[in-house]
Order: sequence, then C-alpha cells, then structure tokens
Amino acid sequence: MESAAPVNELKVDRWQRSRQKAFKEVPDEGRTITYLGKKFHVYPETFWPFLDSQPLVRNFRVEPGESVLDVGTGSGVIAIFACYAQAGRVLALDINPAAVRSATHNAREHGFESIMEVRQSDLFDAAGGEQFDVITANLPFRNKAAHDIVARSQWDTAFQTNTRFFREAGKHLKPGGRIYFAHSNFGDVDEVKRLAAEAGFSIELLASSVPGEAEERQFYAFLFRRAPAA
Repeated sequence: MESAAPVNELKVDRWQRSRQKAFKEVPDEGRTITYLGKKFHVYPETFWPFLDSQPLVRNFRVEPGESVLDVGTGSGVIAIFACYAQAGRVLALDINPAAVRSATHNAREHGFESIMEVRQSDLFDAAGGEQFDVITANLPFRNKAAHDIVARSQWDTAFQTNTRFFREAGKHLKPGGRIYFAHSNFGDVDEVKRLAAEAGFSIELLASSVPGEAEERQFYAFLFRRAPAA
C-alpha cells in the first residue's frame, strides 16, 4: 500500500464532531439515507452509512449459503449487503442500542429478517461459541478517548476495541474463514497490521477509495486470513 498524504488531525476532529452532532439530532422517527442505491433508515444516535465502508461493501465476497458475523454493524449496511450476496445466516452485533434498533428495522425493510439476526453486544460477547465463514467489521478508526456511545462509533479509547477484536476474532472463524475489515488513513493502519499479524493473520489490502482533490481522507478494506503454518 502506497503511503497516504498526511492527514490534518484538526480537520478530522472537526468533521467527526460535526457528524456525531448530526447523529444525535436525527428526529425521533429517524431519517432515511441512500447508500449504494439502497435505502437505510437510521434512528437517533446511530452511525450513518457513509463512504468509510464502501471499499469493503463493494469488494467483499460471500459465497451462497455462507455464514457471516458483522461486528459493529451500525445501521446494518454491511450485514444487509451480505444478505444480498446470498449468505445463509448473518449475525449483526453492536454495543449501541440505537444501532440495534436501526439495523433490526433495516433487516425487516429489506426482507431479510429470516436470515439476519441483530443482537446488542460488546464486540463478540453475544456471539457465544458460534463460528462463521466470514467476519466483517467497520470498527472506530482512531485511537482517541470516546466520551459517549455515539463517539465510540468513531473513536476507540486506547485502541481497546481494535485490540480485543484481533485477540478474539480467530475463535469465531471456521477453518478457512476470512475477515473483511474497514479502516482509514486517519486511523492507525500500522497498529491494525501489527495486531492482525500478532494474532496470526495474513494481511491483504483488498481495496481503497480515491480521495478527491480537496479531500485527504481515504478508506481501505483489508482481507485477513489465518497465516499458513511455517
């Protein structure tokens, strides 16, 4: 992966704070967002579908009948696109009750309530001992103290969520399973790679967005597999 242009941290802070404010100001009845040609409804305090997950959604692969675990589902977009890819079972997890409400609504509106289950969960806690063919994740990118549940969708205090994800993900993968993971150039890409390698995963950059002329933010999709034994 080529080195990205330096990111202006103050600009990213302002942008992320403005998004958090907007998430909170959604009316009680929610609002509808169009994402990759499909409609998704979000209730207050839910992370909206955005460009950050598009490299993953456009490039991840689910074979018909495979099982998918979507961690940090937000409004459920990745899980729902896995359903459109003919997954046999999808379990979507999020710690935020507003996200659980939004994702449950969207699973029903897209006609996938018999395939997709949504649970409130701190990372893998509600997955029990179940294993999956595919794990997808769009976790908070930045190592920055999060002051509330909405900020936790963008900021990861002491990088605890990302660290725990890689420590526990392997237990929820079937043999030969794979992980599709979203990240960004304003996150800690080197630390993500270190955590993945330490957990025994090979690392492949699957896709990246192309920043516009006035926009330095760039988003990535990584593919992680268990590294072959030496």
